[in-house]
Amino acid sequence: MEHSLNTASPTVVKPAFRLRSLIPQRWYAHLFLWVACLVLGFPLLYAIVVSTQNNSDVFSYRATFGDYFESNLKVVIQDRNLLRYMSNSVIIAVIVTVGKTVLSLLAGMAFVYFRFPFKWLIFGIVLMTLMMPTEILAIALFRLVNSWGFDSYISMTVPFLASATGTFLFRQHFANIPAELSEAAQLDGASPIQFLFRVLVPISWNTIGALAVIQFVYVWNMYLWPVLVIRAQERQVVQVGLRSLIASDASVSFGPMMLAAVIASLPPIIVFILLQKQFMSGFAVTRDK
Repeated sequence: MEHSLNTASPTVVKPAFRLRSLIPQRWYAHLFLWVACLVLGFPLLYAIVVSTQNNSDVFSYRATFGDYFESNLKVVIQDRNLLRYMSNSVIIAVIVTVGKTVLSLLAGMAFVYFRFPFKWLIFGIVLMTLMMPTEILAIALFRLVNSWGFDSYISMTVPFLASATGTFLFRQHFANIPAELSEAAQLDGASPIQFLFRVLVPISWNTIGALAVIQFVYVWNMYLWPVLVIRAQERQVVQVGLRSLIASDASVSFGPMMLAAVIASLPPIIVFILLQKQFMSGFAVTRDK
């Protein structure tokens, strides 16, 4: 009896270690991203290091953490009352963000689902206001709030409740939603308010989150308008409070100044982290949604 030859291919033993497996195929892209992250993150890292130093450490270009974090924190919290300024900014930013989001939601719905005279003309005027920053309207708004006798919080919130950016964002979002949803809601006898809260709002959380992040950061960074309208120092916002740290004495204390800047940047970072998913998805609204 003939025995068949074993023609099976020999087992190839792969080496346990390969240098190529540790190097990404597109290593240059990863290298570029690492360099970009270091360049963008260096100012924040430098501010954190300086916040623990005094002026002598700063001027000696010390690259390590110092021993003055507690003293700098005492200056920022107790002497300069930064937390009070931050609480004022949080209140104002939350009011403006919620008010702008609600009004923009209603305006975007009106421009898409309602018919009224001169709708496109009014929408064009709304878009024209995008080219007019707050600095151009500052004098007119200042005279208006003075004539009405607004106090600090009202003058900081009411002039900014309307948003052309938010109106345009929601208008584009609602225009990409299939018209069958509106027709089905009308057939079911739903009112416009029911259609808004039961249909539009649940499918618009990404856009709402994106607008909330933009408006919160915008209000948080305002400086010119609070300087003009807020007279009581205890009601000032955080950006004006940071300015008081810069020009507190004849010499500038860089440690407390940098520590205050790092602390003041935490609320916008927290808001962005909480709404990061909605922010990134809010600008990718398609008809498939």
